[in-house]
Amino acid sequence: MNMRIILAAGSLAALSACGSQTEEAPPATETPDVAMESPVGMATDAPQAFVDTMAASDMFEIEAGELAQEMGTSQTVKDFGAMMVRDHTNSSAQLNIAASESQPSITPAAEMPTKHQAKLEALRSAGDGFDSLYAEQQVAAHQEALAALQSQAAGGTSQPLRDFAAATAPLVSEHLEMARMLP
Repeated sequence: MNMRIILAAGSLAALSACGSQTEEAPPATETPDVAMESPVGMATDAPQAFVDTMAASDMFEIEAGELAQEMGTSQTVKDFGAMMVRDHTNSSAQLNIAASESQPSITPAAEMPTKHQAKLEALRSAGDGFDSLYAEQQVAAHQEALAALQSQAAGGTSQPLRDFAAATAPLVSEHLEMARMLP
């Protein structure tokens, strides 16, 4: 517990130094951004924040994967994109089941956060740099998702979400390793 407080204090200090801290709490639709950027053990432990984080991750991965299939120049990137669409569509379905089995039931946020929309727009306008930008984004996105999953599996308060996180983390870890090898 003391380690979480220290991590939280350090994170707040870092955010403050970057000028990212605001006077007001962010709107509810921005919760996934905050949760995904939080250190392990913070906001993603809360069931709603975790569900929103994972839903946003899946939405981003599906759309980015579709772009990779259309805009990627290497077959490796196109194939990875197809796998992302397939695996994250499945992950979304499993997340929805776990969220509905939680007590109380949780409804994932329906809209993709602006942070992810901006990343998709950067991919759309990347031109010849698409493959390298996609690879970079995939590594970062899978690192964030894996941290959230590991945190939820270890300390979440909803058993269905803990089970989902424990079952999903190994696949996301595989995705991360594959993303690191993209051209």
